[in-house]
Amino acid sequence: MQATSSSIPLSLETVLERIFAIGRITRRDQQLLMSTLLSKEGLNERERQQISRIFDGIQRGLLKVVD
Repeated sequence: MQATSSSIPLSLETVLERIFAIGRITRRDQQLLMSTLLSKEGLNERERQQISRIFDGIQRGLLKVVD
């Protein structure tokens, strides 16, 4: 089951919440995250902190990277 369509833009918050909720980041999550980030003109402090949490979670083994 596909949760989103590529034609419906997701908020950065939605993408990040999903990654933390399932405890892993898939290739699709990575693509959604990158496309969401690239579509924004700038990041606010909260968004920067959440992205840092993603990288920290991966480095510490709290988030698994899967295909």
